[in-house]
Amino acid sequence: MAHRALIGAARRWAELSVVARIAIVYVAARLATTGFLLLAASLSTPLSRFGPDPALADFVLGWDAQWYWSVAEYGYPDRLPLTPSGEVAENTWAFMPVYAYAAKALGLLFGSWGAGALLLSLAAGFLACLALHRLLRERIGASAAMWAVVFFAAGPLGALFQVGYAEVLFLLFLFLALDAVTRRRFWMLYLLVPLMAFTRPGVLAFALYLGLYGVLRWLRRRHDPLPGREIVHIVALGALATATGFGWQVIAGLVTGDPGSYLATELAWRRNWIAGGAPAFVPFEGWIQAAQFWFGQWGMPSWWGLIALAAVVAAFGVALWRSPQVAALGADLRLWSASYALYLLAVFFPQSSTFRLLIPLSPLWGAVAVPRSLIWRIGTLVGCLLGQWLWIYHVYALGNTFWQVP
Repeated sequence: MAHRALIGAARRWAELSVVARIAIVYVAARLATTGFLLLAASLSTPLSRFGPDPALADFVLGWDAQWYWSVAEYGYPDRLPLTPSGEVAENTWAFMPVYAYAAKALGLLFGSWGAGALLLSLAAGFLACLALHRLLRERIGASAAMWAVVFFAAGPLGALFQVGYAEVLFLLFLFLALDAVTRRRFWMLYLLVPLMAFTRPGVLAFALYLGLYGVLRWLRRRHDPLPGREIVHIVALGALATATGFGWQVIAGLVTGDPGSYLATELAWRRNWIAGGAPAFVPFEGWIQAAQFWFGQWGMPSWWGLIALAAVVAAFGVALWRSPQVAALGADLRLWSASYALYLLAVFFPQSSTFRLLIPLSPLWGAVAVPRSLIWRIGTLVGCLLGQWLWIYHVYALGNTFWQVP
């Protein structure tokens, strides 16, 4: 009897449209996340940033969401705020405008910026799931693509679909952009690239990806013709991604009168981790500093951190280029993953937000979904949900130390 019920359920599932199946997956994932957030609220104490018994709305508006709300309400300062010691203080120039103002526009319809932010994240997340499935299904098959969506929607960073952060909106634009490159609908990128550039940092990685993609197409031109019009698109879009990638720095400099205002603002956060901060931005320095810092915090020699950093980078490179599961995604998605990883190595100081900063690598969920073993896939889903709870517990239920910032 139970066997027949399972067969019937599987048949009904197969008869549903892809959109309906992804909607069911997405709603189930969001219900799980809501349950985790409610549990985190019940465990929150006076020591937490959110205090005892916070409401879900407090989580929606917590952490970086406050900065986006400030952008929507007050805009950007024309003079950089300073600390008592005269250094540039943390300020809204570190947060791009697209998400903040889109949430404000929705909020006008639904009563508050927080409501707009929640609805924007939820809607962008569902559309991102659809876009991810479309990006992966012709590479790894419809079943594996659906499982990749399951892991993405229920993954360790699942709370980002329900709070006032710009990551999920950026992912929607990113997945659409990667799919547009795959299908050679380059005209779409003239809209998507600027949207990415002013939603969150990362479009410079896309510029690098376009350059590498162009090289790859050139090398394969005998087997995969490269028409002149596509060369023009790739070069023009690479230039557009580069220009918009630096555009926010230019805008910040023009408004404040200080050409280095954006970088100074970003470096202001680094003072929370490194005594004295960083006097200037030096590419790739952040990871070296962080490797030494964290291993020192853990009571180990700082040079061990440098060895560990080299090992992680090497392991990622080997997995990216030697793993058959990753290879199944196609050379272009491997190029994107390598481009974004190199971008992070160049600009980021790894700390508690590292996991969130890795989310643009989400197409790699496809590689995790490739193995067809149901035990593997169910086990991975359980691991995703466990990771999601641990992340929510530390950054929302606790959220009271320097390493519990999402």
